[in-house]
Amino acid sequence: MAHARISAKLPPDIDPTKAPIAFGERALPKLNEELQSPELLTRQRALMALCDLVHDPENVYQAVQLGFLDNLKNLLLDQDSTVRQKTTEVLYVMATHTVGRNGFIENGVIPALSQLLNDPEDICRRNMHRAFKMMSELPTGLGRKRQWGKWKKMSDNSHNSGAFDIVGNGLVSSLVLKLKTEVDEIQELILDTLAGCLCVEAFEALASGAVPILKEKLTHQSEAIRSKAARSLLGISVPLEGKNIVWDEEVIPVLVSLLEDSDVEVRADAAGALMFATITTQGKYAAFNADAITPLLKLVSDESSKVRLNAIKSLTMLSETPEGRKVLLDHVDLFREHLNDPSEAVSRAAKIAIKVIEWKP
Repeated sequence: MAHARISAKLPPDIDPTKAPIAFGERALPKLNEELQSPELLTRQRALMALCDLVHDPENVYQAVQLGFLDNLKNLLLDQDSTVRQKTTEVLYVMATHTVGRNGFIENGVIPALSQLLNDPEDICRRNMHRAFKMMSELPTGLGRKRQWGKWKKMSDNSHNSGAFDIVGNGLVSSLVLKLKTEVDEIQELILDTLAGCLCVEAFEALASGAVPILKEKLTHQSEAIRSKAARSLLGISVPLEGKNIVWDEEVIPVLVSLLEDSDVEVRADAAGALMFATITTQGKYAAFNADAITPLLKLVSDESSKVRLNAIKSLTMLSETPEGRKVLLDHVDLFREHLNDPSEAVSRAAKIAIKVIEWKP
């Protein structure tokens, strides 16, 4: 028989660690108020509930409009590690949405997050670097552009760029130095962020001694770190200054050794880094003297189109030296086999390679 007795226990679908969500349009405003509460438990529970809500981009849009980001920036410096952890988690999830990334730039979230670079909690730093990685992958084009040594605003019609914001706030040198001390998982995130930032500007990384640090990472036991380090070296080798430092630090022989790595991404990124490093004459001869042609020829028939493409382009660079052309003239048939490659980019690169190798003055 039923009784009119009220149980002291919570219903089974109520999580006591999360703040109860208000109904309808009042849900997010109520949480925003609770984030500013002087009571620690209230802030913690509000953040727990918010973590679930921000997976929906519509909620992220509303949160940005309601001024959540200013309150979250304040919570990044909270003395409680749980509050900092959940705050960085909320910001990371928001950064997975375009509206959230745009909100980061408009509200100055990136410099606020950078205050946790030395946070004692690994999980806080990991969430921060996850957010940085998402920001660095935002299409380049807005906000700022380096002209005559200064950062200036670009036209309002261009797209927001998280990489520009990270570089513009002078964070690249700090990220480079963190590669020396962070745990492997966070190092991977930093290398991903640097790869995006180096596409914007490489000079700050060069000035902070990035090349020797990245060279060391090329021999790391982690395949992911080796690959991402090679990809960062690809970006840093775009300007002439980068190419010269890569040659001066004797990075090219290490890249050549990675051409025979068991991991396909490592091989692809190593060949890509060589492609840029061998544009200069000294780079060409450094690769030639390291016997780069032999492993590169093997990669021309690799299963991965990315590997094939980068290998063919690197060989094209080496064929511009008399010594390289002399060796590659005996392998022109190998390039002809890829004129009808399933990848249009590979077939086009093979056609150019044949033209360069068979060139006569």
